[in-house]
Amino acid sequence: MIYNNDIYDLSFVRFDIDKLLVAYVTLLDEIEHTNGLVKAISLNCIPNREEVDPRGIFWMKNDEYKEVQRENFVDESLYTELIPEIKNTYFETVYEELSAYFTLGRMRLLLLEPRGCLSYHRDPEPRLHIPLLTNPGCLFIADNFCTHLPANGSVYYTNTLRYHTALNGGESNRIHLVSTILDSKRRTL
Repeated sequence: MIYNNDIYDLSFVRFDIDKLLVAYVTLLDEIEHTNGLVKAISLNCIPNREEVDPRGIFWMKNDEYKEVQRENFVDESLYTELIPEIKNTYFETVYEELSAYFTLGRMRLLLLEPRGCLSYHRDPEPRLHIPLLTNPGCLFIADNFCTHLPANGSVYYTNTLRYHTALNGGESNRIHLVSTILDSKRRTL
């Protein structure tokens, strides 16, 4: 795979893809994805608050090439509690291990159905991506750079402060575990 400074494999951390898939399938027995183009399951929440914000602020360029805000600001730093359904699961292990390296915001499972594509947009902070299910037609594009992120247990840093999109040009679902990075606890990524 080819990566650049905005999308790359964090070789210092790996997860068991089979355990991730079992945890995902088990979770689907208790929780459904939200509706929308990208379907989400939030894995953490704001303590003592029942609802979660599966979407948050982002910016895109309108037809006049002017940047416009979409959605509302979400204070990612408040998402400090795991949802009860993932306690004592492999998702909790993943969250704890990633938290040793990063201060995390929201952590979500994002499903992009076949032949789906996100808007070309930018976010207020970078993201970690762990592909759980993918196919050869799933691509991540940042600026003018395009690559495929395989589902092999790798954790990928994605600089989503830059304009980017994801597309699923295949015939099966694309599912990524995505977490917001608020800060790094390591000197270098």
